[in-house]
Amino acid sequence: MDISTFYAVTSATCFALVGLWWSVVKDKPEWHTDEAKRRLAGGVYASFLIPGVMSLAAQIGVESSLIWRGVFVIAAGAGFSFSSKLINLTREANPNGAFSRNSWVVPVLYGFVLFFAIFSGVPQFVGLHPLQLEGLLLCGLILCAHGMAWEFSTAA
Repeated sequence: MDISTFYAVTSATCFALVGLWWSVVKDKPEWHTDEAKRRLAGGVYASFLIPGVMSLAAQIGVESSLIWRGVFVIAAGAGFSFSSKLINLTREANPNGAFSRNSWVVPVLYGFVLFFAIFSGVPQFVGLHPLQLEGLLLCGLILCAHGMAWEFSTAA
């Protein structure tokens, strides 16, 4: 698959999931009044939005690494910070859930995204284009976002 096509599909999928999540949240008014649930709902929203934005930047910056690398650095920093703050909330909401027990994976994945955006030459040592490796990491983030959405919506 062409890398540009991959990121086009990924961004469209992420933004579609953001819209679907808005529909879920709209139908759960109790989530709007509970601070923890509102923050968890926002965490799911950001978990789809941030990879969507990074995928758009990858499409724009396929010819210029400065564009995608800059957006990936900013987005990964925001994702790392945001997901790190949500770890305790996810564990409190459903301590026995698979995502809650493994929510530490999300900041680690964002850390790798950040590292490889800054040091984009490293993936080439293993025969990958930098955007291919970043795409694999985004797949992991989106998979985690699905787990978070499922766990939160079924436990809440």
